[in-house]
Amino acid sequence: MEHVYRDLTQLPKAHLHLHFTGSMRPTTLIELADKYGVHLPEALSSGTPPKLRATDERGWFRFQRLYDIARSCLRAPEDIQRLVREAAQEDVRDGSGWLEIQVDPTSYAPHLGGLIPALEIILDAVEAASRETGLGMRVLVAANRMKHPLEARTLARLAVRFADRGVVGFGLSNDERRGLARDFDRAFAIAREGGLLAAPHGGELTGPASVRDCLDDLRASRVGHGVRSAEDPRLLRKLAERGVTCEVCPASNVALGVYEKHEDVPLRTLFDAGVPMALGADDPLLFGSRLAAQYEIARRHHDFTDPELAELARQSVRGSAAPEDIREKLLSGIDDWLAAPVG
Repeated sequence: MEHVYRDLTQLPKAHLHLHFTGSMRPTTLIELADKYGVHLPEALSSGTPPKLRATDERGWFRFQRLYDIARSCLRAPEDIQRLVREAAQEDVRDGSGWLEIQVDPTSYAPHLGGLIPALEIILDAVEAASRETGLGMRVLVAANRMKHPLEARTLARLAVRFADRGVVGFGLSNDERRGLARDFDRAFAIAREGGLLAAPHGGELTGPASVRDCLDDLRASRVGHGVRSAEDPRLLRKLAERGVTCEVCPASNVALGVYEKHEDVPLRTLFDAGVPMALGADDPLLFGSRLAAQYEIARRHHDFTDPELAELARQSVRGSAAPEDIREKLLSGIDDWLAAPVG
């Protein structure tokens, strides 16, 4: 008899690791490229996820180049509104009740009249999409590790200024092999003092040391990825004791060659060590799968049972910046999902 599984798109969950441009639908990218006369390379126009590897400098450069081409197609407020609305719709379809979308407004500032107008346009779009779809939605402002730390401080101040308009956290993204975490400690201090959650990337392209740096130098309460901490039992203990949530993106890890195959992603190691996780889609545009698919990977390749998948969903909610009433609603929805008969 074939096993009947509960529908993972019906499992309420929070999505804590989704990049702005990377959330775009491939069809939307093709339409926007057409609108602006941007030539898309085959890797972005074929409708199938490109073959990527980021474990060497050239691979990462190619990944960034594809990302930059996609980003160059977002030029007007209505493009931003469309991207955010569609990202919200996709999340709702996948059972998400809360989304924290990550953006570096610097990238969009040249087309949108500067840094402050760019962030305002993004936040307005988030508020409108949230109203329209019913999805709780907030923004994480992320600095770029490849740029000067003073730029990160400017962004941290800006993020704090808009904390009452929908910014809940401060991140640090791009190639973690470049720039030391501690170079950005002032920016993170500004963000934390302003009441924002610290959520830098670490432990993806480099090993456990980069996760430790996020904890020690940036006092992270969440880590973007963090999977490589599986290589260090003491670090796993530290993450578990402090309740630091790792935003784990299994499809992304395999697409970028951090791990060879799905079975190699150390989901089980982190879970068994008591490290809270929030599964995320990272960049669906380039990796070809969204939120529910990450839970599907945990089920299919790591033998997570429905109670364990429900626990992963709970961890995503607990690690989020969602207000108490939304948390309670999502957590009780998770219990209902688990209590419902299968089939």
